[in-house]
Amino acid sequence: MEFFWHDACLGHDTGTGLWELPGDRAWLDEAEPHPENAARLSTFRHALLHGPVAPHLTWSEGRFATEEELARVHTDAYLSSLYKACHAGGKVSLETNTVVGPGSWDAIRAAAGTALAAYEAVAAGRTRLAYALVRPPGHHAQRGLPDGYCLVNNAALVAETARRAGHRVAVLDWDVHHGNGTQDVFRDVDGVLTCSVHMRHGPWGANHVQTGGPEESGPGNLNVELSLGAGDTAYRRALEELVLPAIREHGTDFLVCASGFDGSAFDPNGRHNLTAAGYRHIGREVATLDLPTVLTQEGGYLRGYAALCLHALVEGLVGAGVLLDDPLAYLPDEDRLVDRDLARAASGRAGPGPA
Repeated sequence: MEFFWHDACLGHDTGTGLWELPGDRAWLDEAEPHPENAARLSTFRHALLHGPVAPHLTWSEGRFATEEELARVHTDAYLSSLYKACHAGGKVSLETNTVVGPGSWDAIRAAAGTALAAYEAVAAGRTRLAYALVRPPGHHAQRGLPDGYCLVNNAALVAETARRAGHRVAVLDWDVHHGNGTQDVFRDVDGVLTCSVHMRHGPWGANHVQTGGPEESGPGNLNVELSLGAGDTAYRRALEELVLPAIREHGTDFLVCASGFDGSAFDPNGRHNLTAAGYRHIGREVATLDLPTVLTQEGGYLRGYAALCLHALVEGLVGAGVLLDDPLAYLPDEDRLVDRDLARAASGRAGPGPA
């Protein structure tokens, strides 16, 4: 398995505040770092370089994306406004929790270009499985809007590039939040199936009007919205009973995965009760598809446990078995709401309209 990395991704400085809210908060003696920060990405890399899965991995340098490449999934007007905001000379809030600064434009281009470098390695037959370990994340970024820490949709860019090369593409997103940006990019595009498995959270503002519910599902999009705290079993059943059959039915010959770890039991942005074992199983399920695959890094904000979950996912992807024990997970995995959630998702898949 080949990992792709670019140092410029670390230059995107999201600042501090009250968790993700910008500015000073008088009751804090020391501001919190923004959850989407450079330390999380470097921690992920350290875990893979020094963990027992390291012998299964190779590492390659990414590259910068061109403006023409970014325009495959974003409007010219949006990219122009994003460039100006990044070069305004200081921190600029594009919406409540999404900021840019002087190092952001290079980080954006590096994240997108490194995702494309991963695609190019797979397309050339150099590897069957490539992971772009990048930031800023991308799956909330729509054609003309930033959202939820996301500025350019790296997963969508890979998927669109593969589509233009003649592939039937599926995008599988297991970040705890709905992949609304990817859904937006491919809503009316033939040949791409978007699948998002996420917690129920609904719309959250002017830049995130999508519900993520089954009523938005249709022939080219599958939303599997799970009850809060769903756990490992819910994700396993969602994949086995709904998502993987849809990917196979689509005739997929190229897979893109938006890989987030904010669904973990300990993540302050999700707490969906997934454990490292749950992510290991997701990796195994992806491997069973036996497709050329590119993964892009999305969420995961308790960086130590998220790094363990990433390690476990990779164990599953490469078929290495259990190489690291989970020292933290203890929450019971309950199945009480799974049947209802999967029934709602399946009814939405049958066609548009209220479920």
